Amino acid sequence: MHPQQVTSTVNLLSAMGTTQIVLLIVLIALIALSAFFSATETAYSSCNKIRLKSLESGGSKRAARALRQLEHYDRVISTVLVGNNIVNITMTSIATVFFIELLKNTTAEQIAVTISTIVMTVLVLVFGEITPKTLAKEHAEGWVCAVASVMSAIMVVLFPINWLFSMWKKLMNKIFKKKEEQPYTEDELITIVETAHSEGGIDEHESQLIRSAIEFEDMDVDDIMVPRVNVAAFEETAPLDEIAELFATSGFSRLPVYNKTIDTIVGVLHEKDFYQLMRENGRDIREKITPCICVSLNMKISKVLRMLQKAKVHMAIVVDEFGGTAGIVTLEDILEELVGEIWDEHDEVEVLYKRIDDNTFLVQGNENLEDMFEELDVETKEEFDSTTVGGWVTEQLQKIPVSGESFEFENLDITVTKANSRRVLEVKIKVNEKPVEEEEDGPLQKVIKRIEEKD
Repeated sequence: MHPQQVTSTVNLLSAMGTTQIVLLIVLIALIALSAFFSATETAYSSCNKIRLKSLESGGSKRAARALRQLEHYDRVISTVLVGNNIVNITMTSIATVFFIELLKNTTAEQIAVTISTIVMTVLVLVFGEITPKTLAKEHAEGWVCAVASVMSAIMVVLFPINWLFSMWKKLMNKIFKKKEEQPYTEDELITIVETAHSEGGIDEHESQLIRSAIEFEDMDVDDIMVPRVNVAAFEETAPLDEIAELFATSGFSRLPVYNKTIDTIVGVLHEKDFYQLMRENGRDIREKITPCICVSLNMKISKVLRMLQKAKVHMAIVVDEFGGTAGIVTLEDILEELVGEIWDEHDEVEVLYKRIDDNTFLVQGNENLEDMFEELDVETKEEFDSTTVGGWVTEQLQKIPVSGESFEFENLDITVTKANSRRVLEVKIKVNEKPVEEEEDGPLQKVIKRIEEKD
């Protein structure tokens, strides 16, 4: 700094009287109060109630007081805003007086108000807004607990002003009717879960479990049932050795029992009850058959789950619009939509995908169509009647195909590798590179193209 500037600064400070010193001290105190209110506003807005409840359960009286205040959040914020505005207005007025008195009889006397505005704007932004709000956001719960008692006292002092503002708010709500708060949509909830997962708040398993629970209500029985052609069942008059053979070959612990045709299922026989009948030398399995419930194809699996729980059974018969058997759905099938595939010691692991090379796959016909599209990163807006890959291939070709038939869909080349007279068993899918979508030219690009074409 130049010697003359140092001298003028010293002279200016020495010229400050008692009044200026008092005003300076008051300004510093007001900046501190502005910082207090700014930090408090941010802390109450961003604090985590769950953490405060955890502190409360640990015996923290401050956390308990803060939670009671948050139950009246509007009153707290109103108090903070009123206090902050009172402080800032008072600070601006005192700062103007301070700088006018400080710069009296100097060359800068004419611009004292401008200097006051610039200096106080910088000080308030840095020390009264940005810094305290940044620190309060990082330590929101700690700050809320620390100032809860002080805020209670300030709320009592400013109660008359808050009451007037609450009346004004009610008047505004009557004039401009408040819209009802819209609940979170399913897509918004899934976005929240994905954000929490990407930021490390929850791990991948927890994220998938929450997403499955959110999407659980949207799934129909038709999406998860075992189709009629894959149902292992027997007639109620079947010989015992035939039933024992079916239990042994199928590996299932429960089998549907029908009368004459599979369209008239009369109940379910448990393997344990069957072998108990064998040990007792019984011959009539009807006494061991337990009743079953019937559900429709378009029923939500969440409702079926409640029905199974209420009836205390593990299997439901899925019927079509004509009353015939369309398939079965089990309690395990439903739970697997929540927690993923459940395997026991006797389950045979079925490989639905087999990778031939980086871009070619063999896919079983009973694989879920949506899962296949997701696995191969195929996005389509088309809707299909089929839920399996085999059904979708039949739908696309509009007939039951034979081995060797092929077609194209989006960036996929699909070839039927195995099929019988009734359905598609396996397909080979080759994934090609997605075509690059050309962006639509803007007005300037169109003009340039026209000029180039003319040239």
